[in-house]
Amino acid sequence: MPENDIASARPLQEQLVGAWELVSYEARSDNDEQTVHPMGDDASGYVMYTPDGHVSVQIMRPGRVPYQVAGPGEGTAAERAEAAGGYLAYSGSYRVVDNSVVVHEIDVSLLPNWVGESLRRKVTLDGPRLELTTITPIVIDGRPHTAVLTWDRAEASGARNGGGVRASGKR
Repeated sequence: MPENDIASARPLQEQLVGAWELVSYEARSDNDEQTVHPMGDDASGYVMYTPDGHVSVQIMRPGRVPYQVAGPGEGTAAERAEAAGGYLAYSGSYRVVDNSVVVHEIDVSLLPNWVGESLRRKVTLDGPRLELTTITPIVIDGRPHTAVLTWDRAEASGARNGGGVRASGKR
């Protein structure tokens, strides 16, 4: 049996376990007239699924401006707002439904409105590539969009090139 066939026979929850590195984050309008990149064309990030059911998601816009003062609590209100506007982060637990949907149950989040919420994502797995697609549209500029996040299974940390910079040049 080919390797992809063997992997697809495993339950989805087992296949999700590990770290995944963001390839792209785009939102497509429901009428296919517009595709936007909410965190920029070259956003970076990770989603991590643990065997015991925890999930952590971190996504950031490239080129975020550093605070004038290095301490995390020392930035100005404007610096903190700008930094938060270019970052998406949450953690909690996850479960798989019907071996095709992952539900993220959010315990902590940069966006306070998401704490206690459940985010449902349709899962498509193709070898080392994971695609998570929103089931309920998200609203951008007053119009519904379907978010599609594409991830590649992350390499082991010791295998990276240049202290966290991929050979492609993307962090």
